[in-house]
Amino acid sequence: MGKIPDNMRVSLKTARELNGLKQSEAAKLIGVSTDTLGNYERGKSYPDIPILRRIEEVYGIPYDRLIFLPLDFGLTE
Repeated sequence: MGKIPDNMRVSLKTARELNGLKQSEAAKLIGVSTDTLGNYERGKSYPDIPILRRIEEVYGIPYDRLIFLPLDFGLTE
């Protein structure tokens, strides 16, 4: 599982960064555009099941430990 502790839930962006991948590199490995991956990371859109499985494979973390919300979700100024 790499650098991610077994009991930890992480954002999609954090999972990518912990795997040492740039957004463009991860997008290519997953099979989506960089813009699409960025939208997933920001919680603007969500992957379908086949893409979710690719994310699991590329990042080495099961989907139920990934958080598909922006890190500032629910915060107001």
